[in-house]
Amino acid sequence: MMDISVVILGILDLRFGDMVCVPSAPKPKKVLALLLIYRNQIVPVSALVEELWGNRPPASARTTLQTYILTLRKLLQAAAPSAGELLVTAGPGYMLRIPDDAVDLHRFGRLAKEGREAISRGDDETGVVLLSQALDLYRGQVLADVDTGQRVTAHVTRLEELRLTTLGLCIDAEMRLGRHQELLDGLAALTAHHRFHENLHAQYMRALWRSGRRSCALDVYQRLRRALAEELGMEPAWFLQQLQRAILSSASPQPQMLAGGMPYGTAG
Repeated sequence: MMDISVVILGILDLRFGDMVCVPSAPKPKKVLALLLIYRNQIVPVSALVEELWGNRPPASARTTLQTYILTLRKLLQAAAPSAGELLVTAGPGYMLRIPDDAVDLHRFGRLAKEGREAISRGDDETGVVLLSQALDLYRGQVLADVDTGQRVTAHVTRLEELRLTTLGLCIDAEMRLGRHQELLDGLAALTAHHRFHENLHAQYMRALWRSGRRSCALDVYQRLRRALAEELGMEPAWFLQQLQRAILSSASPQPQMLAGGMPYGTAG
């Protein structure tokens, strides 16, 4: 059996053993990215054409696409004699046959699911281990070296949001385990990078509050409030306002304010 490895959660990589099968030219690489995202499914020619040229494909679009497919097949065949059979013409399009376990995105989904299940049954320790293993599969920005079109861009956005959602669940579990001190540096960096991500700011505030740094927690709120008002014309979400009032009214946090479970999904 061929030793296949696929990286989507970072710089695109497809290899058989030590043989790399990623084209250097931008458009064939874009085709490969879309075929890997929809691996083991038929990707219609129309979807590939749209990804490559948007709403203004050239008259030669289908012929040029066939050239890109041939380029990919040659790369696969150079890696292994039987590898060319993985990229097949199927119905109205093409399909790349790749075992799910060879793909980092599939492994991420499995580990994240197992982590969520562990947390839901009250096993935060196991949940943190599994979610951390899932998050470790992200090696920077998703498909960082691919000049993405509309379809791939939508997937990149979804996968980046999925990473933040999973990270939030992991942080909440670690907070419940009393690891607030260990989280401070990471949360400081995350909130600096995601300047409008309200849930990350709430977690940073709770970690600071629990660490006895009440004034710092309030400073985090004020910085976010100013940024939202000046740049987006918005006020902080209700749960952040509620958290700020709780910090103002109590020197030490109550258990219910540390349990996490804030509504996740506010990207920034």
